[in-house]
Amino acid sequence: MTASASADDTSNPLLAADELPAFDRIRPAHVASALDALLHGAEGALEHAVGPQVPADYAAVSAVLDVATERLGRSWGLVSHLHHVADTPELRAAYTAALPKITAFYTRLGADERLYAKYKSIAASPAAAALSAARQRALANALRDFVLAGAELQGAARQRYAEIQQRHAELAQKFSEHVMDATDGFAHYASEGELTGVPDDVKQAAREAAANEGREGFKLTLHSPCYGPVMKHADNRELRALLYRAYVTRASELGPAALDNSAVMHDLLALRQEEARLLGYANYAEVSLVPKMARSPAEVLDFLRDLARRARPYAERDLAELREFAREQLALSSVEAWDMAYASEKLKQTRYAFSEQELKQYFTEPKALDGLFRIVETLFDVAIRPDTAPVWHGSVRFYRIERGATLVGRFYLDPYARTGKRPGAWMDDVCSRWLRPGGRLQTPIAHLVCNFASPVGERPALLTHDDLITLFHEFGHGLHHMLTQVDEIAVSGLAGVEWDAVELPSQFMENFCWEWDVLKHLTAHVDTGEPLPRALHERMVAAKNFQSGLATLRQVEFALFDMRLHAEPGSEAHIMQVLDEVRREVAVVTPPDFNRMPMTFGHIFAGGYAAGYYSYKWAEVLSADAWSAFEETGALDAQTGRRYRAAILEAGGSRPALESFKAFRGREPSIEALLRHQGMA
Repeated sequence: MTASASADDTSNPLLAADELPAFDRIRPAHVASALDALLHGAEGALEHAVGPQVPADYAAVSAVLDVATERLGRSWGLVSHLHHVADTPELRAAYTAALPKITAFYTRLGADERLYAKYKSIAASPAAAALSAARQRALANALRDFVLAGAELQGAARQRYAEIQQRHAELAQKFSEHVMDATDGFAHYASEGELTGVPDDVKQAAREAAANEGREGFKLTLHSPCYGPVMKHADNRELRALLYRAYVTRASELGPAALDNSAVMHDLLALRQEEARLLGYANYAEVSLVPKMARSPAEVLDFLRDLARRARPYAERDLAELREFAREQLALSSVEAWDMAYASEKLKQTRYAFSEQELKQYFTEPKALDGLFRIVETLFDVAIRPDTAPVWHGSVRFYRIERGATLVGRFYLDPYARTGKRPGAWMDDVCSRWLRPGGRLQTPIAHLVCNFASPVGERPALLTHDDLITLFHEFGHGLHHMLTQVDEIAVSGLAGVEWDAVELPSQFMENFCWEWDVLKHLTAHVDTGEPLPRALHERMVAAKNFQSGLATLRQVEFALFDMRLHAEPGSEAHIMQVLDEVRREVAVVTPPDFNRMPMTFGHIFAGGYAAGYYSYKWAEVLSADAWSAFEETGALDAQTGRRYRAAILEAGGSRPALESFKAFRGREPSIEALLRHQGMA
């Protein structure tokens, strides 16, 4: 197939018009020809849309331009998704070759003076007042985004802006790949004697991983299903120190030079500040906040420092208790960074007669999923059913969500960690809800991606309680995407939602993971089938806010570091110095000098959270206050669930997030619910 292939050539699965992607047939060789054809079509659509034959009418422009760009975006999204979950050298090469062309097109599209002028004409026309509320919101967002995309720049400034976008995309890709490769590249083959205290299921998985390579012993990796349990449970302090150092030096100058992200971070930050100057802003943080709820970097910094002030006494108490326990019970005269998770787990077990490992035996993945689905069905008046679709890995499942006989949305679930898959957990979209020109309603499809431990032997996969929270969190994003009732693609689902409010539905769903009326229906002991005992649940809830002060300060540290990096031009020259200053200001635990956390901080360097990491704590204020409505009526109260669905989930980005929140709660949000939920009231 040649690069001149028609966009209607269905022999290429990336060009097929099928609703569901043919993930089982997509190959790296398909990428270049498909994207070249779709880019050609999108370029033609742009030229047509800005011409005199298309009037300054919202529907007319959308019928020409949105159809072409949505098709391009969907195919590029499939390639990007596979690059994240099923990476191979061949796919990476195809992705890397296509990235500059894709970036260049979207940069031109966002800054096209002719298209900007047409949108301004639409906004100035008498017909604009008759547009639906969703289209008025989409139009206002579009005009704002044209300015942020450089549409008002001229000459050399416009050219430089385009160059910055191109280079930024390349560097963000490189950052993410370095983290993935550094994570995949480490292995320690441990002996049985080194693994005292490590849970049996983790050991069995490590033994199988070694055996699959023809090796003796136990293969330990830096993937979370292995790294997390070893750091929490391994009695061998030297082993914990070995893994900790490997983990916190990934993608840094202390590892392989080819994977060092130091220069990548420097250049990304410098490019962002240069972009801000071109657009007339003092720093990149100001640019980032234009489409968010927070109004200025100063407001965010004040919010974070106020939260740190409130949390600090609790964090200092947490640390003092941990050090005293470690000294008296574990014979540790000092608590080093590689001791924190281990000593904390021992203290939690002692104080609450409760361990994550004991709890984990009750969270089998099939039972947890079934329980999650029942909650969603009860609250939001939908049904979730297994469905079939081509997938990229044998462990991936596919489901549909229906209301009555009506299809609402569909989703893929990719639950397990594996080589070639990016660490972490996320929700992404295949397509969004859209009443397409021509009248066909397109229903949304989502990817829900996690990195849980795979099943071992004949037993089902077991989730930690943290895994359960992650599953509910990502499903909350998925519900936001799939349950929207907005028909305008630019503000449907998550589209158009302020970034610092987008975590509201995800964090909201986490609350169910603590409720007895919920957990008794989604737990079953892996061996006996018995549900979670009430006494164990009570101990778990008692331990809920264990070290909440330390956890809050850690999130504030990350957010403050992010905001300062992007609010202070020149910070790229002293990244670690900024981090040290932030830690001196808010942290009570100082990591060792070799800790290189920024080198793997993908949220801000490759994940869209630049000058936006504060969003997690900002949205937590919203989600905690939203949850307080269910505390008043009951966690599974269907009437409250319907109100939440209508006010938050269905509205998507069609109105400001604050309006959606007030539609649900009847008032502005308060931080008091968050502090109370975290035991810091």
